[in-house]
Amino acid sequence: MPECWDGEHDIETPYGLLHVVIRGSPKGNRPAILTYHDVGLNHKLCFNTFFNFEDMQEITKHFVVCHVDAPGQQVGASQFPQGYQFPSMEQLAAMLPSVVQHFGFKYIIGIGVGAGAYVLAKFALIFPDLVEGLVLMNIDPNGKGWIDWAATKLSGLTSTLPDTVLSHLFSQEELVSNTELVQSYRQQIGNVVNQANLQLFWNMYNSRRDLDINRPGTVPNAKTLRCPVMLVVGDNAPAEDGVVECNSKLDPTTTTFLKMADSGGLPQVTQPGKLTEAFKYFLQGMGYRPDWYQSVPWFPPGRWAGVGSLRPWPCPSPQRLPLLPGPSQALASPDRLFTRLLSPPPRPRLCLLS
Repeated sequence: MPECWDGEHDIETPYGLLHVVIRGSPKGNRPAILTYHDVGLNHKLCFNTFFNFEDMQEITKHFVVCHVDAPGQQVGASQFPQGYQFPSMEQLAAMLPSVVQHFGFKYIIGIGVGAGAYVLAKFALIFPDLVEGLVLMNIDPNGKGWIDWAATKLSGLTSTLPDTVLSHLFSQEELVSNTELVQSYRQQIGNVVNQANLQLFWNMYNSRRDLDINRPGTVPNAKTLRCPVMLVVGDNAPAEDGVVECNSKLDPTTTTFLKMADSGGLPQVTQPGKLTEAFKYFLQGMGYRPDWYQSVPWFPPGRWAGVGSLRPWPCPSPQRLPLLPGPSQALASPDRLFTRLLSPPPRPRLCLLS
């Protein structure tokens, strides 16, 4: 991989071209942060506020960031020809290995919202060895049945496409208040995203299948996400019930559920500071510390089979190591750090950020 791929790229995949935007350059063996936006948006509308937040930029300068736009959803996208078959949600997930391979990423930390969260979760189920961790906002693991399909069709007959999508993105309170943010997104969804292409993506998302995950031990041969997961949803957001159900289906020892107060349907837009703080702690739980990036060699947190399979690795002197997070705030010596990173993460708890 070249030293810097910064900029826009169109990547060939088995199911068509994917528009990808790279920010930064690869940092050794560290994973890439790969994002996938929600339906109705693109990477700019979905993530610009979050990734432009000052504290988030302090984090991302240590990683290469890969923003993926769903087919035909990027700014200036050409309209698909008549009869074009939009990829299914499973096929959207199957397009991502081409991106990973093209840029030479060894692993990714995924950040997805809504439809994008579903795609990244499906990707992690199919290709678990490529995913180190996932931040899934507003994810709904449930498929859409005939009743849901009929309701969506009826809504499409009585509302414009931007308004239909807004009801997916924002809480009812935000829509009734017609906040400045809602007005801005109504205008941008209608003018920035190609409406015919958006309709195809919207239709496909609303015909998705169940994610088909179950908490380990609840059913024989249960399938679930093997990597650390942080679930995020705003209080009273339209996706709240879906995220709660997703939490019930994941491994409680590797999952954190974050419910953010006063954030509405798009917490990455309305509360970028709180989300950045949560993401920082999520990275720390995976073995990353911002002030260690330049000095501590990186080991893939999800790929340690046990002490017997590890070999000693160099570590900075104790005097240069920061305090570890936790109640005791004990000084981090090399042995302490080694123990810390080998230990399983604590059991998750519901986090309420107000």
